[in-house]
Amino acid sequence: MINVVLADDHVLVRDGIKSLLEDQEGVHVLDEASDGKEALKVVEACKPDVLIVDIRMPEMNGIEVVSVLKQAKNPVKTLVLSMHDSEEYVLNAINAGADGYLLKGSSKEEFIKALQMIASGGKYFTGDVSSIIVNSMINKGSAPQPEVQEKPEATFKLTKREKQILALVLDGKSNKEIAEDLEVSKRTAEVHRFNLMKKLDVKNLIELTKMASKYRLV
Repeated sequence: MINVVLADDHVLVRDGIKSLLEDQEGVHVLDEASDGKEALKVVEACKPDVLIVDIRMPEMNGIEVVSVLKQAKNPVKTLVLSMHDSEEYVLNAINAGADGYLLKGSSKEEFIKALQMIASGGKYFTGDVSSIIVNSMINKGSAPQPEVQEKPEATFKLTKREKQILALVLDGKSNKEIAEDLEVSKRTAEVHRFNLMKKLDVKNLIELTKMASKYRLV
């Protein structure tokens, strides 16, 4: 049995996918989420085998969700299901750690094939997406290589509080939730978060996650 969580901000899309999956023997939809932050909470609560996630969602987009889950070493497999086939979206999803990328126009047969392959530990990228990956590798002259750590953690001189903030941000917590966890005001949490991102010279969660992973800051 493949246990699945669906994350998409459109109810009709979720209903369609759920209907399709429920007709498939061996697949069970555990729960749904309408935005990125809710997706993280549902995954943590339900512990599905696969998270099927859209890219464009409020609160936190699908690529950020994948990145946070991989950074946290959550064992859930991730299948990005999107209408976007641009190189930027595809490569960002792969760099974030997505196990698969499928276009919403794909057939039911391909959808189920992708889900089964990812659930069994494989990778699946639809034909158009695979060509983007190949072209990217050719343009770079070789397969993507893992980034090499260039600076020791001490270079950033993170305070104990900043390390706490970083861990909570990577866990998908909002400023309000961070404030509650640390028993400080929301404004104080916002200031700490701003200072942390400024010190690491990042502009968004994806960049922050990559920086934390690259230099093993948590």
